[in-house]
Amino acid sequence: MMIEALRKVIKRLHYPLEVMLTCVRWYAAYPLSLRHIEEMMHERGVLVDHATVHRWSLKILPVLAAAFRRRKRPVGKSWRMDETYLKVAGRWQYLYRAVDRQGHTVDFLLTAKRDSAAARRFLQRAIALHDEPEKITIDKSGANTAAITSYNADHEAAIELRQAKYLNNIVEQDHRAIKRIVRPMLGFKTHRCARRLIAGIETMHMIRKGQLNCLEGQAASAAAQFYSLAF
Repeated sequence: MMIEALRKVIKRLHYPLEVMLTCVRWYAAYPLSLRHIEEMMHERGVLVDHATVHRWSLKILPVLAAAFRRRKRPVGKSWRMDETYLKVAGRWQYLYRAVDRQGHTVDFLLTAKRDSAAARRFLQRAIALHDEPEKITIDKSGANTAAITSYNADHEAAIELRQAKYLNNIVEQDHRAIKRIVRPMLGFKTHRCARRLIAGIETMHMIRKGQLNCLEGQAASAAAQFYSLAF
C-alpha cells in the first residue's frame, strides 16, 4: 500500500507510479541529465518531458528521503565531519556531511553559509537522528571546532574532538559520490530545489551502502529498496 505522504504529492500527476519512481531513481542514482532520462524513457515507449521529470523529482524525492530516515540503520559512535561545495543560483553553498568509521553516512545538511552557526545546526540535526557520538574527527576548520565545543558546553556533553586531516579522508572521498551525481545537473536554481534533490541523491547513496533497515532475510537490490520506500 502506498504511503499517505506520497499519495498526497502525486494525486494530480497523471502517470503510472512505476514510471515516475523509475525516472526519479535514475536521476538520484546516476550521473544523468534530465534530457538523458527523457531520451531513455522515449526509447521505452514512454513520452515524458524532461521538465516533468524535474517536477516529479522535487515532489517525490523528499517524501522518500523522509521515509528512509525512519528506516535508517544506526551508525557508529566515531564520526568524520566535513563540508563540500555546491553551486546554487550561481553562488557556492555548503553541504555539511558526516560519516562513521565504516563510511556509513550519518547525516547531511545544505547551508548558505559556512560558519559556526551552520556547523552547529548540522551537528544538532545529526545528533537528533543518531544520538551523541563518542568522538568527532574534523580537519582544521575553526567553525566546526567552535560548533562541537559549544555543543559540549551547552549540553554538558563529552564528545571528543580530534583534528586530523588524514583521518578525514574517508568523508572527503565520500563527497565524490555525491558530486559525481550532481555534476550533470549543471547547478541548482534555488536553495529549495537543491535541498530536495540532494536529499534524494544522499538517500540513494545510503541505500547502496546498505543503510536501509530491510526485513530480516530480505536481500533486495538497491533499486527494489528504493521503491520499497513508497509502500
